[in-house]
Amino acid sequence: MVKVGALADAPVARLAALPGVSTASGVAAAAARAQATGQVLPVLPALSELLPSGGLRRGHTVAVHGSTSLLLALLAEATANGSWAAAVGMPHLGLVAAEELGVEVSRLALVPRPGAEFASVTAALLDGMDLVAVDPSVTGRAGGPVPQLARKLSARARHRGAVLLSLGSWTGAEVELRCVTGSWTGLAAGYGHLRARQVAVRVGGRRVAPRPGQDELMLPGHGGAVAPATGRAAEPVAGPDWANAGAG
Repeated sequence: MVKVGALADAPVARLAALPGVSTASGVAAAAARAQATGQVLPVLPALSELLPSGGLRRGHTVAVHGSTSLLLALLAEATANGSWAAAVGMPHLGLVAAEELGVEVSRLALVPRPGAEFASVTAALLDGMDLVAVDPSVTGRAGGPVPQLARKLSARARHRGAVLLSLGSWTGAEVELRCVTGSWTGLAAGYGHLRARQVAVRVGGRRVAPRPGQDELMLPGHGGAVAPATGRAAEPVAGPDWANAGAG
């Protein structure tokens, strides 16, 4: 007599044996191996669940939409563990906010105004840095650099084993992170200080499962650190993206 469970398991086993098909346990094992071998740069624990490999995979391009704070938070754990990063085309980047988010600013190089040399500067930094964050709007083109240039720089990142992070749209990005809501806390009876912001971060992209994920974060949390959100979000309150509010 054949057990029902065995019949159910057989198609799964055959499917998993096909080239290019991975089971959930296989994906998890591959991610663990990548982290152990240094192919994935670490991120803060509150962000690890958002990313397909639990971190920033070397050679990938990640597009971050709607939040400079989120982009900086992605740099925090890697720079704290000895990796070097650069920010290109972000003259108003808040270094105090970056430090409060956990970035080791002594390992963060700044090229605030690359001008016409955006492509060559970014390419050179990808040769020597672990992570390079860029604001593609400095190219003066809506939607980021022309697709040919975007693909060329992403190929450079893959070849050099660096992580390219774009503050905005980037053609061919493997991962897309988008802040879709934001609510600030700290105001009481019409006065006070903005202390923490709850956001919903939606994950998509070519290297993400067909059904995009979403998570609620405090970005920043109380004290400036990133933390998982607890409880229901408050009503939205207008406030600044504090990581882009001055050079600090």
